[in-house]
Order: sequence, then structure tokens, then C-alpha cells
Amino acid sequence: MEDIKNICEKYGIINYTINEDGSIDVDGDIDLGDLDDLGFTKLPLKFRNVTGDFLCWNKKLKSLEGSPESVGGHFYCCESQLKSLKYSPTSVGGHFVCHSNRLKSLEGSPESVGGDFVCNFNRLRSLIGGPTSVGGVFNCSSNKLRSLEGGPTSVGGDFICRNNRLKSLQGSPESIRGNFSCYFNRLKSLVGGPTSVGGDFICRNNRLKSLVGGPTSVGGNFSCYSNRLRSLVGSPTSVGGDFKS
Repeated sequence: MEDIKNICEKYGIINYTINEDGSIDVDGDIDLGDLDDLGFTKLPLKFRNVTGDFLCWNKKLKSLEGSPESVGGHFYCCESQLKSLKYSPTSVGGHFVCHSNRLKSLEGSPESVGGDFVCNFNRLRSLIGGPTSVGGVFNCSSNKLRSLEGGPTSVGGDFICRNNRLKSLQGSPESIRGNFSCYFNRLKSLVGGPTSVGGDFICRNNRLKSLVGGPTSVGGNFSCYSNRLRSLVGSPTSVGGDFKS
């Protein structure tokens, strides 16, 4: 127990309770972010429940072993050397941010995230294993995705899948409350994409020859320029903003 207390003091952890299994509960935030000078490749303690934010990004971090089971606020493990999300929290009330790692898979992610789920700038080839429900923005841009299969079925904010290798939108949620950004991919069709988008729908800079299968309703702008379109058949019947072709 003294070792745990010494580690907590070293990392400035306060308002904690030591459990029988050696894990700790923390009432408040944990900030282990950007502590590269301490040189840890894994977490220094075993956490169980953290009521606030849990920040553990570190250029040397290779494992999430020891992560809390439950985080009431945001969970940040970005800009590290993670190849896996194993040991991630099962419950995150705020944002889950794991961008700029070496991830090839989302296996181990929490099933549900109350805020944003941000996994851009990784090496993902699939969304299988990721959350099924995201309360805020879902950002999987700048990966190596060829499909959206396995992605969340419910997204409360924007869905951002730009700058991948997508040839299809199969696996998209049916309805998006915010913007849907799928530009800079290899799309030849919009079939499988959302039917209703509350914000902007941006499918420019692809290889589209047709708009058939695209959304019927777009609350904001509809941008489909820089494609190989031969007609505008299949365009949405309702666009709240500008139609940019």
C-alpha cells in the first residue's frame, strides 16, 4: 500500500481510494499526459473508477493495461505508440480520443461513448470492434479504411471518414444529425450511405459517376464536385443550403 501511495504522490494523484485488489478509485481528474520525461511505456498504477477525465497520452506509451474500467469524463490516449486498444475503459461518459497512434484495429474500444470518438491518423483497415453508439462526433479520417462495416450505428454529431481508401459507404448509419464528410476517397457509388443528414453532405473528390443511393434529405450544403458525374439523377430532394456540383 505504501508503494501505491508513493506512486500517487509522484504523479500528483489526490482524492483516491485504494481497493482490496490494489486498484484505485479517483474522485476527480487524472492527468498523466505529456509526461515523457518519466519514461513509462505502460500505466504506473491499476485504476478502477475515475469520476473525471483520464489523460494518459505519452510518446512512449505502448499499452493501456491498468486503465480504469469506468471514466466519467474524457479519456485521452492519443499521440502515443499504441497498437491495440485492449484494456480500454468499458464506459466513457465524455470523449474517447485515440488519434495519432499505430492502431490497425478498434478491438477493445468501449461499446458506447457519451461524447466524441476520435481515431483519425492511425493505420486502421476496419472499424470492427469499435463503439456501436457515439453521442458526439465520430472521426475515423486519415486511415486505410476500405469499408465502414462495423462502424457505429448511432452518431449524435458529425461522421467524418474522409481521406481513406473507401470504395463503398456500406456500414454507414442511416441518419446523421451533423455533417457527413466522405471526400478524398475512392467512392464510385453512394449506395449504403446515410439517407438523412442534418448538416452538410460532402462527397467531393471521389470517383462518383452517379448520385443514386445518396441521401434524400440534407439540412446543410450538398457538395459533389470533382467527381466523374454524368448526371445529377439521384440528387437529394431537399437541400437546406447550397448545392455544389
